[in-house]
Amino acid sequence: MKIAFWAVGKGHDEYVKEGVAEFSGRIVNYFKLEWELIPVPKEAAHLAPKELKKKEAELILPKIAKEDYLVALDERGRQMTSEGLAGFLQSRANAGTRRIIFLIGGAFGLDESVQKRANTTWSLSQLVFPHQLVRLILAEQVYRACTIMKNEKYHHQ
Repeated sequence: MKIAFWAVGKGHDEYVKEGVAEFSGRIVNYFKLEWELIPVPKEAAHLAPKELKKKEAELILPKIAKEDYLVALDERGRQMTSEGLAGFLQSRANAGTRRIIFLIGGAFGLDESVQKRANTTWSLSQLVFPHQLVRLILAEQVYRACTIMKNEKYHHQ
């Protein structure tokens, strides 16, 4: 199974770059991994939030293959424990999922059309985090889930 982390926005800020690289490098010991940064539309500053989300959706949806499993990150999604995430990843791998995409939306979230395409909507927390920080948290939590799946010592209960 390949794990894909997609994020709408610019490149990783310096304060997250090192951590994202560290955990991404660890994840590849368990799964193939790819990062894709989807640029914000050029006219973003002049668009209303609803229109901006629609433009972003027009960039995102064509990239998703029919067989891809899409996890939309959204504060209104269901929450999981680290063990729950490990179980989720294991179940997707057991189901023969070829690629699972974890999608971090833009500043105003994800368009309804992307939400409808999502197989699962996941909330990292009831708190709202900066999108850059979500990238780091996501990478760390997926790495943590991988170690739980392999019964390794990283995760302490």
